[in-house]
Amino acid sequence: MSFFQMVTFPANSYIIVEGKKDANNFYIIREGKVRITRETAVVGEDPNQVLGPGDFFGVVAAMSQHAQIESATSLTNVSLISVSYDQFGTLIQKSTAVAMNIIRFFSMKLRQFDTTITRLSFRNAVEEDPNELFKIGEYYFQQQNMSHATFAYQSYLKHLPSGQFVPQAKLRLQTMNQPFQGAVIDYTKFNRTYKDNEMIFCEHEPGKELFILQAGKVKISKIVNQNEVMLAVLQAGDIFGEMAILDNKPRSASAIASGDVELLAINKANFEGMVKAQPQLATRLITLLSERIWTAYKQLANLMLKDSQARIVDTLLTLSEKNRVKIAPKQAYNFEIGTKDLLKMVGLTDPKDELLIADIMKQNKFIRLDMGKIVCSDMAELEKLVQFYHKKASMENKLKKLK
Repeated sequence: MSFFQMVTFPANSYIIVEGKKDANNFYIIREGKVRITRETAVVGEDPNQVLGPGDFFGVVAAMSQHAQIESATSLTNVSLISVSYDQFGTLIQKSTAVAMNIIRFFSMKLRQFDTTITRLSFRNAVEEDPNELFKIGEYYFQQQNMSHATFAYQSYLKHLPSGQFVPQAKLRLQTMNQPFQGAVIDYTKFNRTYKDNEMIFCEHEPGKELFILQAGKVKISKIVNQNEVMLAVLQAGDIFGEMAILDNKPRSASAIASGDVELLAINKANFEGMVKAQPQLATRLITLLSERIWTAYKQLANLMLKDSQARIVDTLLTLSEKNRVKIAPKQAYNFEIGTKDLLKMVGLTDPKDELLIADIMKQNKFIRLDMGKIVCSDMAELEKLVQFYHKKASMENKLKKLK
């Protein structure tokens, strides 16, 4: 990989710093050891991770073009390969194996983050398991959504032909005058079309393909506590379903066509060849995974904050960063959401919680309501406020450990 820049750092040097913006490069370790640390510890993450030759770091910030979410210091003298985000396509052509390692690592990391977020946000969420397909069918049957119920029952029979609920699933399908077997998918064909409200795949179903949305919209949803929770609405150009193809786990959510949809399907067998033949696909996938990991990390860091007001202002800053708002003195931004929407994002539902936002606005005049929407008149001040809350939380955690 001599095409890329080689850089060296003596022992005990900072290589990247958490919070630093304009991070254009990521690093692959050639020689030596590097420690990764985070100011805000998140569940399931080693707060003092040590990396060695072949490992990489800084990819999330470089590929998502967000601020660094970690610091890296050299434990020994280190030699690194430095890759800028716009050279990623070249890296794939030079070494598909490196690109695949990054994609697999990211998918594993994202699955881990998503599982933790779901567990912390929805206490009764269940692990992905094909046995749950029957329950998904029952949920949709009770909701009178017969097309989705049919899909879930047929999927259950397909993947668990000797499962305990086979007689019940067959009885339900007979009641709806539906066959036991769903439409047979030709996995050799890349192009797929779906009609409005047609299910593309179901939560808990084993996955064989990832999809690139060519036209139309796709809704991503999950059944939690007997409610269908909408997680995202995808647009043309978005990639979805990549988690199942990369880590061999069942689907963590359902994908449903919203209007007529055209998809490009890529399966496990041709995925690596596709990455090599089309470096822009891997670049797009890494960029997408980087953005999702950055967002998931921010969500987890937010959930670790005990102070509700800290979580509220941290959510505002994350929203602005996601929307690429310039963080500068006197830089104004209209969030286009009201107080109830903001509280929902933080998981606060009591009407009294609106008093928390009123108090924030009273203490910090740069945050106000305008025509029912939250507006910040100074983004730099908002960033300082969030940094204050994070430092306070970090100090409280350190003091707790000392006791």
